[in-house]
Amino acid sequence: MSSTESGIIDDTLQGRIIAIPESRELDIFAGLLTRRGAKVLRCPLVSILDAPDPKPVIAWVNQFCIGECDDLILMTGEGLRRLLSSISQHAPTLRPLFVDELARVRKFVRGPKPAKALRELGLSAEVIVSPATTPGVIEALCNAGDLHGRVIGVQHYGTEPNLLLMDFLREAGAKVREVYPYVYADDSADLEVLNLIDRLAANEVDAIAFTSQSQVERLFKLAQKAQREVELLSGLRQTMIAAVGPVTAASLEEHGITVDAVPLGTYFLKPLTQLLVRHLLPQAAHAVTGTETRTIICRAGASRLSRESLDARKAGCSRPTSGCSFFRNCRTLSDQ
Repeated sequence: MSSTESGIIDDTLQGRIIAIPESRELDIFAGLLTRRGAKVLRCPLVSILDAPDPKPVIAWVNQFCIGECDDLILMTGEGLRRLLSSISQHAPTLRPLFVDELARVRKFVRGPKPAKALRELGLSAEVIVSPATTPGVIEALCNAGDLHGRVIGVQHYGTEPNLLLMDFLREAGAKVREVYPYVYADDSADLEVLNLIDRLAANEVDAIAFTSQSQVERLFKLAQKAQREVELLSGLRQTMIAAVGPVTAASLEEHGITVDAVPLGTYFLKPLTQLLVRHLLPQAAHAVTGTETRTIICRAGASRLSRESLDARKAGCSRPTSGCSFFRNCRTLSDQ
C-alpha cells in the first residue's frame, strides 16, 4: 500500500508517542499526528454536555429574542452551538427570532471559533477578539466606547462565572445578562488517566498536547485525588509540553509546568501539529527557527497575561477608557 493510499503524509513523527487529552476533536487531532507517523496515546479528559437544566437557558433566550440585549459576548463557538441546540430541543419556534436578534446586536467573539459558528448562520462578528483571552475581551470592550447603561449578554463556558470579565462590565456600568449553555463532564475512566500518569513518569511519552484549560485542571485534580501529584509533575517535566493557546499554557504554568510550544496567534490543531513536528524532529535540538523563537515569546506572554488577570481588579480599570492601566498592560503584551 502506498503512503497516499494509507493516508500517510510524511514520517516526520515516526516512532514518536504523543499523548492527546482531547475529546471534542480527538479524531481530527489524532489523524493529523498519525498521518505523520506518530503513535497516538488517547486519553480524553473532558467531554461537553448540554446544561442539565434547560430552563435558565431558554429563559435567557426568551429575553434575548425580545430585544433585551444591546451587545453579546460569545466566549466559545461551542456555546453558540449549544444555545441553538437547546432552542431546537425545547423552543424551536424561537430559532428564527434568535437568529434575527443575533444579526441585530453588536457581537464580540473571543477568537476565531465563535466567529466560525456565526458564519455557519450567515452572520459575522463586529469584533473578533485577539488575543482570544479574557484580557483580550476586556481590551476590546475598552475600545468599544462607553458601556454605561448598555445591556450585555455573556455566554459563559462550563459552570464557573468569569469573575474578571463580570467585575469589569459591572464597574463599567453595564447591565449583564449571563447564560451557561453547557457543562464539562469528567467522563474518562480514572484508570485510563492514571495509566497516562504512569507512562509519563516512566518517560514513555515523547510529547503531550493540551487543547483546553479544563483538561489541565482535570488531570491535576485526579492526580491529587490518587496521591500521584509527584509522579505527574516528574513525568510532565521530562516530556515535551504543547498547548493550543495562552490560556491553556497559563494554566500549566500555574501548576509549575514549563510549556515548550504554543502557536502564536493561530490557536488551531494544525499549527499545534506543525509545532510538535518542529520540536520533535532530530535537528530541532540544534537549530531554533523563527517560529520557535516566536513560540517562546508567546509562552512568556501567556504567563504574564495570567498574572495580569489575577491582579486586574487592582489595576484601576473601572471605566472602559483607553487610559486605564489594564488596557495599557494588554496593549504592552500584544505589542511583544
